[in-house]
Amino acid sequence: MGLIGEVLMLPFAPVRGSLWAMKQVVNEAERQYYDPAVVRAELGRLEERLNAGEIDEAEFDRMEDELLDRLETAMARGTGTGDNGTTQ
Repeated sequence: MGLIGEVLMLPFAPVRGSLWAMKQVVNEAERQYYDPAVVRAELGRLEERLNAGEIDEAEFDRMEDELLDRLETAMARGTGTGDNGTTQ
């Protein structure tokens, strides 16, 4: 975009900045949601809840399937670092 285009688009700068910020928030939320270390920790907590009698076998199976789907998606996407959110 040339100088004239930049001048004409100047009133929209706050909107563009807001859209960029929202995209960054969504990207980070997805990264955390699909982080394999987080999913594995949730699987562990789920098993603890089953062993403590907080949930029944059917609920455990349903939630476990959801978590395993997330883990599979994470592995396919290559999302996350596998070390609980820290980068190398």
